Amino acid sequence: MKSVLLIGLGRFGTNVAIKLSELDHEVMAVDCNEERVDNILPFVTNAQIGDSTNEDFLESLGIENYDVCFVAIAHSFQSSLETTSLLKEMGAKLVVSRAESDIQRKFLLRNGADAVVFPEAQMARWAAMRYSADHILDYIEIDEGHSIVEVSIPRTWVGKTLAEVNVRRTHGVNILALKHRGQMDMNVHADTVFAEDCTLLVLGETHALQRTFNL
Repeated sequence: MKSVLLIGLGRFGTNVAIKLSELDHEVMAVDCNEERVDNILPFVTNAQIGDSTNEDFLESLGIENYDVCFVAIAHSFQSSLETTSLLKEMGAKLVVSRAESDIQRKFLLRNGADAVVFPEAQMARWAAMRYSADHILDYIEIDEGHSIVEVSIPRTWVGKTLAEVNVRRTHGVNILALKHRGQMDMNVHADTVFAEDCTLLVLGETHALQRTFNL
């Protein structure tokens, strides 16, 4: 369990706060909007109304006590940038900030952010990949060049073993698991037989995955 400070309770920040709480982390949520703070209270450990660009207010939160600080401020990049910088100056261990563009990412990283997330861009890439192919069931972007996908098993693989298909050497991708009726089987070996009613969890370069599974 970690202690998390989350600043900004728009749609992204609210969803992050709720998920963190579901994972049993202690969450202090902050926003300058009273209604947003009231709405999140049932889901988090504590919540406060305040201006995160105010140094006295931030100091009152005890920044050094948090394992992670999320800056999820929307619609005001200036406030996001100032908050990120102040958090780092006050000794924040890990600052993760939200950005809407690559320019914002660069400024945030230069001013204290340890990591930057692009929720809209990442969701757009996921939706484009997920719904542009008939047989892709899920998609996770690892970095700019690598992904994990859940895909239907190609017809030419059905009834063959992993060794017979020789996936890694032939296609340059790695089978992480088989999924059957909602159950994940991580015990994939050379003698594993590909069945028609299973799906695959596959890791590899995005272009290699596209070539292999016609994504």
